[in-house]
Amino acid sequence: MFRTHYIKDAKGSVGKEVQVAGWVHEIRDLGKLIFIQLRDRTGIVQVTAKKGVVPDEVMTTLKRNKEDVVSVTGTVKENKIAPDGVEISPSKAELLSFVGIKLPVDPTGLVPSDLDIRLNYRYLDLRKKDVTGVFSIKSEIAKSFRERCTQLGFMEIHPTSIVAAATEGGTEVFAVEYFEQKVFLAQSPQLYKQMAVVGGLDKVMMTMPVFRAEKHHTTTHLNEVIQMDIEMGFADDNDAMGVLSDVTLHMLKNVEKMKDELALLNPEFVAPKEVPRHTYTELVDLLGENNMKMEWGEDFSKEAEKKLGEILQEDLFLIYEWPTNVRAFYSMPKEGKEDVCKAFDLIYKGLEISSGAQRIHIPELLEKQLEKRGLNPRNFDFYIDAFRVGAPPHAGWSIGLERLTMKVTNRENIRECMLFPRDRTRVHP
Repeated sequence: MFRTHYIKDAKGSVGKEVQVAGWVHEIRDLGKLIFIQLRDRTGIVQVTAKKGVVPDEVMTTLKRNKEDVVSVTGTVKENKIAPDGVEISPSKAELLSFVGIKLPVDPTGLVPSDLDIRLNYRYLDLRKKDVTGVFSIKSEIAKSFRERCTQLGFMEIHPTSIVAAATEGGTEVFAVEYFEQKVFLAQSPQLYKQMAVVGGLDKVMMTMPVFRAEKHHTTTHLNEVIQMDIEMGFADDNDAMGVLSDVTLHMLKNVEKMKDELALLNPEFVAPKEVPRHTYTELVDLLGENNMKMEWGEDFSKEAEKKLGEILQEDLFLIYEWPTNVRAFYSMPKEGKEDVCKAFDLIYKGLEISSGAQRIHIPELLEKQLEKRGLNPRNFDFYIDAFRVGAPPHAGWSIGLERLTMKVTNRENIRECMLFPRDRTRVHP
């Protein structure tokens, strides 16, 4: 055994012997007295070794190099001038691995590195406290999504990422050789989560990677991202927006409890208490009243999304009743108003983090919508046929995990929120 406690737990064990393990974060060698800061993913603790009190081999092990990996056994003692008021007095130290090269990224964060360098050496970058904090919060968001969806009666499913055709009818897909045929990486679990509802699973959720072969190079897009999706049967757009609001508020409320991580990343973070709703038309008019003209029927630009948050004085809000022609062909038109559909977006801190809609579950209406866009319905039989066997009204949405994490942790670039990001040029490490 290399440890009995993580550092965070060891700090609460004053007077007891513990064994902790991690990386040497800092060293102060005063000759007869050595202080090291030992780090694991839960925190940092001071280890204080005094010559003549601890064995010589302990002194030798502890004063080697920063980022050496060691296991330390000792007694936890109170020390008011030590970080967090405790230190470990070691009786044993074992060198588990040592640093043999000059480190290209400084894990202490004292020497800054460009993002590209950090991503090239992500295994070192992850040792930084703020980077660890980003992924701790991302983990909490994903856990809270599953937690709340489970409480609301959703079943977790695991759709395939290998598809025979573009799942949303688009062309921006990655082709893959699959034995004797060409297949594609899924842009979305859209078809499969709808098929699950048609099959009777009724309320489903999933967390999965999706792939889009778009040649963008922005701070808010990646070619592989993680989506948190739901689909619910016997439901309309209002039902889906209600669940989206509930789940999002639950995730953000749980993030608010992560005081240590937020202190490093976003000290001003406050979880919203509600999710106001605004129609697309209301917001187009509002932008016009505030000297930002846009034509009805256009999509909101990134600048417009940010401006709306400033005008409304709302961090989190829904936009619903979109023009039909700017949404996916499967979005259900509003009754008696075919140019408006039952689609919606969720905006958080000036960025779209979620999109959804009530789906068309009537085959004839799907064919009509495809024809309106100049598309041949026969090319979509793989999709439409799923609704020819009796399909209930249904609706759903997806949240971009990296986008939400980016806004919560106050990062400027979405690549900081993906463990090993994939964009137009980056496929390593």
